[in-house]
Amino acid sequence: MRPIRTLAALVAAGVLAAAAASAMDALPKSPPVPGDNPMSPAKINLGRKLFFEPRISSSGTVSCNTCHNVMEAGEDDRSVSVGVGGRQGTRSAPTVWNAAFLTVQFWDGRSPTLEEQAKGPMVNPVEMGMLDHTSVVRRIAMIPGYQDEFKAVFGGDDPITIDNVARALAAYERTLITPNSPFDRYKAGDKAALSAEALRGMKKIESLGCTSCHSGPVFAGPAGPVGEGFYQKFPTIEGTVYEKQYRLAGDTGRHSVTNAEADRHMWRVPQWRNIAITAPYFHNGAVATLDEALKVMAKTQLGIDVEQKDVDDMVAFMEGLTGEFPKQEMPRLPVMPMKSVLEDTQ
Repeated sequence: MRPIRTLAALVAAGVLAAAAASAMDALPKSPPVPGDNPMSPAKINLGRKLFFEPRISSSGTVSCNTCHNVMEAGEDDRSVSVGVGGRQGTRSAPTVWNAAFLTVQFWDGRSPTLEEQAKGPMVNPVEMGMLDHTSVVRRIAMIPGYQDEFKAVFGGDDPITIDNVARALAAYERTLITPNSPFDRYKAGDKAALSAEALRGMKKIESLGCTSCHSGPVFAGPAGPVGEGFYQKFPTIEGTVYEKQYRLAGDTGRHSVTNAEADRHMWRVPQWRNIAITAPYFHNGAVATLDEALKVMAKTQLGIDVEQKDVDDMVAFMEGLTGEFPKQEMPRLPVMPMKSVLEDTQ
C-alpha cells in the first residue's frame, strides 16, 4: 500500500509548521521528470498523437482528450464523463493541466505516476473499453506510422509496448503547465497583479486554514515524493445540509481502492490551479459554481458559514490562479492504409 499523508499525520509530525511559511507557492517552470522517462521532442510529439488518438478505444470514438480537453481547461465540463457507447462514469474528470505536479493520480490516488495513470482508462469498460493492454498494443502496432515513430523514440526490436505508450503519453502531459498566473506574478514581485478583492480573499483563505490542505505549487498539499499521496477526509463534518443535497458521502473514495476502514471518504486533495474555469466541482461534479463549492467546503470541513462578501473575495483570489495556456495544435494522426483498425476484434 502506498504511503498516505493526511492533515492529522502531518500535524503530528510537525511537518505543516515548517511548510506554513510557504504554503502558497509559485508554479515551477517544469515538473518532476522520472529518470526512467526522460523528455525529448520526439517522445512528446508521439505522446501528443496518442493523447488525441481515438483508435485506442474499443469504438474508435474516445481519446484521452475526450475527457481531458486540452483545447479548453483540461477536463470536459461534465459532472461525470461519457465513455464508449455513451457509458457514464461515477466521478468527475479532473483537469490534466498541471497534473504533472501531483504526487499521485486519480481522485483516490490509486496511480502513483502519470505513466501508471495513462494505462487505466484504456482498459476501463466505461471509459475507453479495450479488452486489455495487449489489445491496445496490437491496435497501435497495426498502424505503420506508429511503428516508425516508436522505433525512432524507443529503439529496440519491439518498441510498441504498453509501458512505452504510457511513457510517451506522460511525456506529453508533462508539458501541460499553465504558468504566469496573476498569483505567480504577485509572488514574483508584481504587487499589482492581484486585485484588492483577491488579496482580501487570500488573507481570508489563510485565516480560515484552507492552506493546511491546499498548499504547495498547485495547492494540492505540501511537497512530497511522487507516489506518496496527500489525503483528507471529505466530508469531515457529517450530517450537514450539503451532504445530502450534493450526495457527498455516496462514494467512499480511497476506501474503494484499499478497503481499509481508515480510508473511508478519504480523497486526494484536489489542486486549485485554474479552478475558476474547471467547474463543476468535487469528485462527483455535483456543485456547479465556485462560490457554492466554497460554501460547501466551509460547512463540511470547518463547520462554519462564510459571509457572501468573503466568498466573493475568495473567488477573486482563486480567479488569480488561472495561468497562461500554451498553444495546443491537434496533431495529424498516422493513417491505416486500405483497412480500418476497428476491424480488429481485440
